[in-house]
Amino acid sequence: MLLVLVEESSNIRYNFSVLILNMSKLTPEQVKKIAHLARLELTEAEVEKFSGQLTDILEWVEMLNQLDTDGVEPTAQVTGLVNVSEPDEVNTYVENKEELLECTPLEVKARQILVKSVL
Repeated sequence: MLLVLVEESSNIRYNFSVLILNMSKLTPEQVKKIAHLARLELTEAEVEKFSGQLTDILEWVEMLNQLDTDGVEPTAQVTGLVNVSEPDEVNTYVENKEELLECTPLEVKARQILVKSVL
């Protein structure tokens, strides 16, 4: 099995690092490399835990790679739904916007309600 890891480099847009997996359990170094590329900090216990789990996932992917998919159309989704969102509508039912701003318990600045960041 071949696992290709993509790592950003300062000089080249992408520097390809290749790990060859012998279908044995991923080593802690390989798990740490994958975690580093994914910008994850893992404890030693997590490295050991994910070593087995990632190995199992890669074994399943290898089994899927052995399937004969000749003549099978690529599938992105199976529901047949197309753009189920509704168009935006401007509501003008508020006649006095100042009254609306007065009823919020949150801080108002420049006629906008300040809320906590969600990201």
